[in-house]
Amino acid sequence: MKVGFIQMEPKLLDLNANLSKAERFIKEAAKKEAKLIVLPELFDTGYNFESKEEVEEIAQQIPDGETTLFLMEQAREHELFIVAGTAEKDEKGKLYNSAVIVGPIGSSYIGKYRKIHLFYREKLFFEPGNLGFHVFNIGIAKVGVMICFDWFFPEAMRTLALKGADIVAHPANLVMPYAPRAMPIRSLENRVFSITANRIGEERGLRFIGMSQINSPKAEILLRASEDKEEVGIVEINVEEARNKMLNEFNDIFKDRKRQYYEL
Repeated sequence: MKVGFIQMEPKLLDLNANLSKAERFIKEAAKKEAKLIVLPELFDTGYNFESKEEVEEIAQQIPDGETTLFLMEQAREHELFIVAGTAEKDEKGKLYNSAVIVGPIGSSYIGKYRKIHLFYREKLFFEPGNLGFHVFNIGIAKVGVMICFDWFFPEAMRTLALKGADIVAHPANLVMPYAPRAMPIRSLENRVFSITANRIGEERGLRFIGMSQINSPKAEILLRASEDKEEVGIVEINVEEARNKMLNEFNDIFKDRKRQYYEL
């Protein structure tokens, strides 16, 4: 199957402009026959908020908000699956840094993930995620979802892998340089594919590093984007590679785990 990322520069607090830009890039990905596309964290809102009131004004419910409905429409029109980061306001008014996964079949909405490990000033605006880590079966693959700073905690990707993920979708707004170096190793130690979709640009003095990438279960960087250009990156993968957890004839990375020594 062909999978990919959209690396873009959202416009802070401009929902219409961001959805319009995403629509163009999703169309481009569809022309390249992608079946799974990952968009950045908070692709529809921008990131560097000054106040909680800014987030409250632009955040939406899932799946009934404009962003999720837009993504569902795009998934159906182009017959692909999309994972994308968005600001969520729940029915009680609580705010979450979330990601939705939608597809081309039926109602199109598949599920959501709320970011568990909040980074820096995100703690001023969002509640920590309370839904846990989930793997979504899209038929052609099993997709786990985590968001940006979750990568820093090995338990996040390991949990998704243990739950059966073939691919980990990783919407991000990376500002530190470490994730592009670390994610190939996260893929290797869990024997899964990973797709990091980062953003570019500068927002109220905060610079984002780009370098979206797709990594293989062997720590290969199959594709890496630039640091400063909007791009659609697509590669073809063999999902079966992520289902073989053998490093050699003696070592299965999951069966060799010694859980009794890991608990603290």
